[in-house]
Amino acid sequence: MGQDSTGTTPGAEAARFWDEHYRIPRPTQASRANPVLAEIAGVLTPGSVLDLGCGSGGDALWLAARGWRVTAVDISANAVRRLAENAQARGLHELISAECVDLAEDFPEGSFDLVSAQYFQTPFALPRSRVLRTAAHALRPGGRLVVVDHGSTAPWSWNQDPGIYYPTPDEVSAEIALDPARWRVERADMPRRQAKGPGDQTATVIDNVLVIRRTAA
Repeated sequence: MGQDSTGTTPGAEAARFWDEHYRIPRPTQASRANPVLAEIAGVLTPGSVLDLGCGSGGDALWLAARGWRVTAVDISANAVRRLAENAQARGLHELISAECVDLAEDFPEGSFDLVSAQYFQTPFALPRSRVLRTAAHALRPGGRLVVVDHGSTAPWSWNQDPGIYYPTPDEVSAEIALDPARWRVERADMPRRQAKGPGDQTATVIDNVLVIRRTAA
């Protein structure tokens, strides 16, 4: 990975940005799962799950509380440390492995029954399609890759770029480019929901949802 004119690598710049984002604890985010993930995973038999870009750790804690063995990764050391502390406090530390990983450069080892990529979007360079393709290959047969992206901009989002384009689930699936003989798209839709943000703000937002199941090794 190259450096900019200041000698800073893109990975280091991204790590600083997200460390600052997660510098202040967000108790509400850390106490709940993203609603689409809860809907999908809530009916599955718990197994092993990889949480890509775990952030405040709400998904990881929710999954572990329901018996999943969780590998949670994020580029932010603050986010990972806080998740590990919350897991310890809730007695879930034996079910959660929290790791600081730059997914542009590395990927966790292992195979999984579920890979969760919730709002796995960043203003920094990231080979996202490659990461998601690698995630799909890390699934065991029968396992699912659940990608939930922003489909609209909430008033409290860190990214208020009016020109931002949100790829549709079908476009994301095409970019991942998996063999349909081995992976099947189970869901690709764009539901609306009422979301709650900081200071009790509310807004109607769109989630771009893609669920891909591995059907063969």
